[in-house]
Amino acid sequence: MEKSAYKIHIIGAGISGLIAAQVLENYGYHPTIIEASSSVGGRVKSDIIDGYTLDHGFQVLLTSYPAAKKYLDFDALEVQKLLPGATIFKNGKSQTIGDPLRSFSLLFPTLFSSIGSFSDKIKILKLNILLKKKKIDTIFKEDEKTTLQYLKGVGFSEELIQSFFTPFFSGIFLEPNLETSSRMFEFVYKMFGEGFAVIPKNGMQAISNQLKENLKNTTFLFNSKVQEVQDNQITLVDTTAIKSHITIIATDASHFISNLKNQETAWKSCDTLYFETPVKSIKKPLIGLIADKNAFINNIFYPTSINTATKGNKELLSVTIVKKHHLKEEELIKKVEEELLKYCNIFETKFLKRYQIKKALPNIKNLEYEISSTETKLKSTIFLAGDQLLNGSLNAAMISGERAAMGVIQTLEDGLIIDELTSEYS
Repeated sequence: MEKSAYKIHIIGAGISGLIAAQVLENYGYHPTIIEASSSVGGRVKSDIIDGYTLDHGFQVLLTSYPAAKKYLDFDALEVQKLLPGATIFKNGKSQTIGDPLRSFSLLFPTLFSSIGSFSDKIKILKLNILLKKKKIDTIFKEDEKTTLQYLKGVGFSEELIQSFFTPFFSGIFLEPNLETSSRMFEFVYKMFGEGFAVIPKNGMQAISNQLKENLKNTTFLFNSKVQEVQDNQITLVDTTAIKSHITIIATDASHFISNLKNQETAWKSCDTLYFETPVKSIKKPLIGLIADKNAFINNIFYPTSINTATKGNKELLSVTIVKKHHLKEEELIKKVEEELLKYCNIFETKFLKRYQIKKALPNIKNLEYEISSTETKLKSTIFLAGDQLLNGSLNAAMISGERAAMGVIQTLEDGLIIDELTSEYS
């Protein structure tokens, strides 16, 4: 059978599914991606509202991600750099700190800030040096502790932990208490130190779009929600049966496989609200951190502080909440507006849109960086992909997609017996 004749289906057009398709294409196969929504991207999507590009939650791409460097064209994405630092709002004042070795403009603000002691700043430099030398695979082999335990073990002051590390990494890990594995902290910290946090000029959706555009021999079935996956058949919610030689499930598989019903992935959630404001309270492309532990808001950012393809009439402000709550949308908007005034002196806002992201990051233990292609095999003809297999990151999504595809290729090359299948879909 010609490689192009194999009926290989990928469920989910998120990052891992798109990468899996690319790897299969590279080896001569013609896969089909089945996607429940009307577009690619999964969690990496954007909308255009009132002339602004709104990402589905505040997201950045780290240019030092090994998989991102392999599969993405940063120049074509026209990535816009954020400065390596943050503006911290505390006690009615704001201070800016950052890495002066990578951005000279942050030298004096950092030196003269009251956030953290001089000893803290020396420890940060030492940690930067340590993690630049440490290999990624070494990081993920070390014993796990919580990020908070790790930071205390390094010897950082309570002031720096509460004013910087907690709000900054709470926004990344989407949990307020720094309970996330120290492996993830070291990995992310290393990635920040070796590259830049960037946003494509057209928003994060541009990443998903680029991966889709790279695919030349992949068929897409959009608006096709899967009900069940069996060895050689995929059944859609509308009862359509699709015959499949091999299937990659690039999303939470527990919804589709009967014996996995009790193994559903736990997820972290967050809210991101977008507002239009007349002016920016943070002029430079820096994230704003709310350092008060009683604050509801975790961070703010002005996407209009970077060069964007869309140009609204004023400024665009994103606000992220990671604390759990049961507020109705009207109550949530009111509380956020009150805190924007209280902590950031932002008093004139026009609400645009709220993104309630219930499955923002997988909540998993024993974080891994790598997975073998054989480990992605659930059954002889069913493979798994997605960042929930490794760690919650764009890099992990790409690696898992690549490994699942290689698992499929190896299985076929090993001589899996394939029967002729018939279906109205390929």
